[in-house]
Amino acid sequence: MKKFPNAFVIIIGAIFFSWILTFIIPQGEYQRTTNLETGLTEVVNDSYQQIDAEYLSAFDMLLAIPQGLINRADVVVLILLLGGCFYIIEKTGALSQGLGKLAGILKGKESLALIIICAFFTIGGATIGLQEEIIAMMPVLLVFGKSLGYNPFTIIYMSYGSAALGSSFGPSNPFAVLIAQKEAGLPLLSGSEYRLIIIVIAFILWVLYLIHYSNKNRVEKIEMKSAEQAISIRSKIILILLCLTFVIVTYGLVNLEWGFNEISASFFALGIISGLIGKLSINETGETYVSGFKEMIFAAIIIGLANSISLLLSDGRVIDSIVYGLFGPLQYLPNSLSAVIMMVSHAILHIPIPSYSGQAILTMPILVPLSDLIGLSRQTCVLAYQYGAVFADMYIPTNGALMAILAISGISYDKWLKFALKPTLMIFLVAGFAILVAIVIGY
Repeated sequence: MKKFPNAFVIIIGAIFFSWILTFIIPQGEYQRTTNLETGLTEVVNDSYQQIDAEYLSAFDMLLAIPQGLINRADVVVLILLLGGCFYIIEKTGALSQGLGKLAGILKGKESLALIIICAFFTIGGATIGLQEEIIAMMPVLLVFGKSLGYNPFTIIYMSYGSAALGSSFGPSNPFAVLIAQKEAGLPLLSGSEYRLIIIVIAFILWVLYLIHYSNKNRVEKIEMKSAEQAISIRSKIILILLCLTFVIVTYGLVNLEWGFNEISASFFALGIISGLIGKLSINETGETYVSGFKEMIFAAIIIGLANSISLLLSDGRVIDSIVYGLFGPLQYLPNSLSAVIMMVSHAILHIPIPSYSGQAILTMPILVPLSDLIGLSRQTCVLAYQYGAVFADMYIPTNGALMAILAISGISYDKWLKFALKPTLMIFLVAGFAILVAIVIGY
């Protein structure tokens, strides 16, 4: 059997396929206006019409590759600076000492370790949309997981997968539910009680499945070198600063409208300070930062390349046609069926639009008036978006963060897809049930 294409080949193939689609899908567009209060570009409902526009040339397709990287420069920089920061912290020994100590405490309590780590990343996803940041953590997480006897699938599931769960089902992800509520004209954080109930149910099922899988697929434990070492004072200070940085970043995202640049700046400062506290010289700190860049460059490139796909579909004037084709027929269906299909359509649409914040800005102005027309509440409309679009990050090959994490972990996409199919379908069933209940209770 031939080796399955790696992440780079898959993304390049998807870019080429997207270019081909611009010749097949009818060109069309919605009219757009600029909201003077928010500065956001909004779609005018019922304004879709087919158009005649120039097709993209093969050279336009090639140009989309560097342009995709440029457009995602903030995320690329975030990945590089995060990688450098964690590389420095690892160089000081603080991270390995801390995880080694945790592994020693949790020895013989591996299931408890899974629950704790899943909860940590679920909360991270629910509060700050944690995803790209995990790329820099993966090398250390893999070592930590192996010390507990877990294979790479388990480690990705409990970290990246849990973050995707929190991002999708949480009530306060600033890049998903809060943007969608803003676009839908709903009070921010409204309806949080119901979302919290559903995320607890989803989290319990998520963890139970993980415990079941991990118990059947244990690997030989590889003890961490630092498992028996005491944590030094310097390492404790660095770990406290790491936790404090996450708190500051969370506060900034939720209350100060921070973006990727502010996160990058925070972790850059943490890396420099950690190097100096960890007794690295200024030159050693700089050299270690550069080494961290080298480790993360492939992941950063994958993130940028993934953006080229939606860029091509947009420049080819077919992305609005895809939205119209997926959501237009919903007005002719019963409410309950419309809401569930809306969720499924969001999951499909997320393949060519891997940015779920961009997807919210694109689709909410179209779907909110449609929901009002068919008698579907706006909160339920937002639920369908966040459950469908955001949790699709578990499997879509156009998500740069997922592909980068798989590359770092040495897992091919086909093997991940086979592994992730069951838990993903399980959570989508929970989401569909939650949407149906929301309709019944008038949410």
